[in-house]
Amino acid sequence: MSTFDLDNYITNTQDFPKKGVLFRDISSLLQDHDAISQVIDIFASKASDMHVDLIAGIESRGFLFSTLLANKLGIGSFMIRKPGKLPGDLIEKKYSLEYGDSVLSIQKNKNLANKNVVIIDDLIATGGSLACAESLVTEANAKVVSCFVLIELLELNGSNLITSDIFSIKKY
Repeated sequence: MSTFDLDNYITNTQDFPKKGVLFRDISSLLQDHDAISQVIDIFASKASDMHVDLIAGIESRGFLFSTLLANKLGIGSFMIRKPGKLPGDLIEKKYSLEYGDSVLSIQKNKNLANKNVVIIDDLIATGGSLACAESLVTEANAKVVSCFVLIELLELNGSNLITSDIFSIKKY
């Protein structure tokens, strides 16, 4: 694992999704079995001493990692979704992100009380979606033991909005 370099699997696209934004695309990572396995192994190693009960994936790229990590750890996962994507009674929160406002939700009927949860997403930029997810999980009476991301964009200071520990594989 020491030779693994996430930079080899990230493509940079300037001015996407809007002018002035440098988009970090992880598609190459997802196409490479060995690379994605190494990412999950890194996350699993970090989570191994945290007594984690569940992994929460933030829509949509967080889902790509949450179920793989949960499977590796032998635990379950749940989804943190955008509006209109989950049935039943929901806990919903509005948040700001780089390109406007949005809402995230989790289902109320999931028994999250007193569970230790790791929240996972592909990237933290301004921190809005991750802070919103952290707030949702906390409101459901679970404990966020850490937030995992592949990429952290340091210049945007998104980690300042997060109260729990953040583990990022790559920082720019």
